[in-house]
Amino acid sequence: MPIDFKKIPTPCYVIDESLLRNNLELIKQVKEDAKIDILVSFKAFSNWGVFPVFKKYGFGASASSINEARLAFEELGVKAHTHSPAFEDRHIKDILKYSSHISFNSLNQLRQYSEMANQMGVSIGLRVNPEFSYSPHDIYNPCKPGSRLGVTAEQIGPALPQRVEGLHFHTLFEADSSALEKVLAIFSDKFGHFLPGLKWVNMGGGHLITKKNYDTRHLVKILIDFKNKWEVEIILEPGSAFTYQTGYLVSTVLDIVENNGIRTAILDVSFTCHMPDCLEMPYKPVILGGIDERAGKPTYRMGGISCLAGDFMGNWSFDKELKPGDKIIFDDMIHYTTVKTTMFNGVSHPSIGIWNEKSGFSLIKEFNYQDYKNRLS
Repeated sequence: MPIDFKKIPTPCYVIDESLLRNNLELIKQVKEDAKIDILVSFKAFSNWGVFPVFKKYGFGASASSINEARLAFEELGVKAHTHSPAFEDRHIKDILKYSSHISFNSLNQLRQYSEMANQMGVSIGLRVNPEFSYSPHDIYNPCKPGSRLGVTAEQIGPALPQRVEGLHFHTLFEADSSALEKVLAIFSDKFGHFLPGLKWVNMGGGHLITKKNYDTRHLVKILIDFKNKWEVEIILEPGSAFTYQTGYLVSTVLDIVENNGIRTAILDVSFTCHMPDCLEMPYKPVILGGIDERAGKPTYRMGGISCLAGDFMGNWSFDKELKPGDKIIFDDMIHYTTVKTTMFNGVSHPSIGIWNEKSGFSLIKEFNYQDYKNRLS
C-alpha cells in the first residue's frame, strides 16, 4: 500500500518501514558476506522510536558524545564504538561505561585517558588522518590541510603508543567501493607498518552501500582481502546508508507570495530549521511531483516559515498551479535531518512517524510548546 500523504498531519517526517527494511537487509548481507562489524551511526540517525526494527538485524552503534553512547546502551541495547574530537573529564567515565571501543582523536587525549579506558575494559583506538579524502565538499572533508580530526603518520612516529588496539579513519562522503579501495591503498602505505598485532581497523563512514548500482560484491572483496592481509577485524559505519531514501518530510503550502515576478510557496517547514544541509552544502532536494524549472509550467521557490531571509530554495516547476493547502513532499529526508533540526524562531518541530504497508501511518513523536521551552531554561 503506497503512502497516502493526504492522511499525514504536517509538518512531519515520515519513515517508510518497507524501504528501511530493504536497506537493513542489504547492509546485513554485506556484514555477513564480509564477516565484519557494521555500526549504526547515531550522528546520522538516532530516532530510537524505530530501534525495535533495527534490533532484528544485529548492528552495533557508533557514538560521538555521552548522550549518543548512553542512547545506544539504553535503546539499542549495545555498547557503543565512541569517538569525538575531544573528551571531557566530567564525561569520560560515563562514556567509557557505555562504550566497548573508544577512538581518541589526538596523542594528548590518548595519554590522558588510556589508562582509565584500559582499567574499564574498553578497547582503545586512535583516529588517524591519511591526508587523503574522497569528499566533494570541504565542509565534510576531514583530511584537508589544517584539519583538527585525526593524527598523521608523521605525528605518530615510528611506533604506536602502548594500549592502542585499533586504528580509525574517516575519509569518505557518500562514496562507492572504488573510492574506499583508493583510500585503503594510501592508508596501508602510511599506516600498514602499525597493523601487525592490532585487533581492529574502523573504516569510518561515507559508504553509501544502499545507493542504486553500488557494487557490494566489490566492497565485500575489498574488505575480505584487507582482513586476510592484515589479520584484523574490520568495522564500518555507513552513516547515511541505513536510512538513505527511506522517507520524506511532508509539508503544507500556507501562502503564495510574489515579488519581481518570482512566486514563492511559503511552507509550514523551514530549510534552516528542518533541512539544514540544503543550505550548508548546499543541495537542492527532490520534491515529489516537482521538476527543475521548465518554461511554460507553473514555477515556484519554496520558502521556509522562519524569519531568516535566506530560508528558501528554488526553483521547481509543477503540472498545475500551487495553492494554500497543497502538500509538498520532500524526498530522502530521514538521514542527517532529524538529528540536525533546531527550534529557531520557536518554529514547530515536525512530528516523526512511520508508514507500514499493512497498518498505515503511526505517529512516533509529536512536539509541543514544552519541548521548545524546556530546551532553553
